[in-house]
Amino acid sequence: MNAIEFQNVVKRYGAVEALRGVSFSVERGEMFGLIGPDGAGKTTSIRALCGLLHVDGGSIRVLGKDPVRQHRELTAEVGYLSQRFSLYGDLSIDENISFFAEIHGVRDYRERRDRLLAMTQLTPFRDRLADQLSGGMKQKLALACTLVHEPQVIVLDEPTTGVDPVSRREFWKLLSQFLAQGITILMSTPYLDEAERCSRIALLHEGQLLALDAPGKLRSSLSGTMFEVLVSDPRKALDALHGAAAVASTQVFGDRLHIWIDHGDAASARRDLDSALAAAAVQASAARPIIPSLEDVFISRLASANKAVMT
Repeated sequence: MNAIEFQNVVKRYGAVEALRGVSFSVERGEMFGLIGPDGAGKTTSIRALCGLLHVDGGSIRVLGKDPVRQHRELTAEVGYLSQRFSLYGDLSIDENISFFAEIHGVRDYRERRDRLLAMTQLTPFRDRLADQLSGGMKQKLALACTLVHEPQVIVLDEPTTGVDPVSRREFWKLLSQFLAQGITILMSTPYLDEAERCSRIALLHEGQLLALDAPGKLRSSLSGTMFEVLVSDPRKALDALHGAAAVASTQVFGDRLHIWIDHGDAASARRDLDSALAAAAVQASAARPIIPSLEDVFISRLASANKAVMT
């Protein structure tokens, strides 16, 4: 049995369809990512699987249970870390963890609390008030509170947003440790570099599932050839290449362009690229085929979805 099952889930907020027939499953012991920009449906999916809102269609199962009808049973098996820091600022680190242990009915929690404090490197600060913690330390405390009742599944909604790079790296080390203990992790993130750490990811956009697979398989699934092109004025070149017949998509990456030719082999794709650059009067100092990034895959899938809608 999978840890999480979404089957054709639909959720509407008035005229807005936040989830449009979304289906995916998360295996036990897996780290699974919900990836997409703001408004993609990530938080709605998470709130639905935590039983915090009713869906308008389809079904959700978490550890084989209905998260709404069997919500009380699931609270002992699922830990949820929301986007915003929601702990008590006037309580110390120790007191916050103790409070969450007790509301989950965990009585002999002191050894567990000490172990979590050691793992999160918060032991020296255990008497500090939560309001006096840095952003990274707050997230570590929230994670400790989420895990104090030893859930089978933890759900993280954009846990590293607004956290500095060093704290992000430490947070990911913690997640790797918990994953090694057999805990199932589902997390949402807008950061595609974080998606690379997941065993599988679902790419979401405006409530639709664009793609679902392992990051490496998604990158290799892109047909045609992706080129990295060095130009003097990327924005001007982007505008000049807009609508070029041979070019499936063009995106700016710093001082370079990523240009996707979605047909033919590498040789014919290069000829089409050169023709498109010449026709647009774009002078390129260098151009080379590259392995597509997840961002390239996301943009290409989005372009394909938009093309399908238009036709």
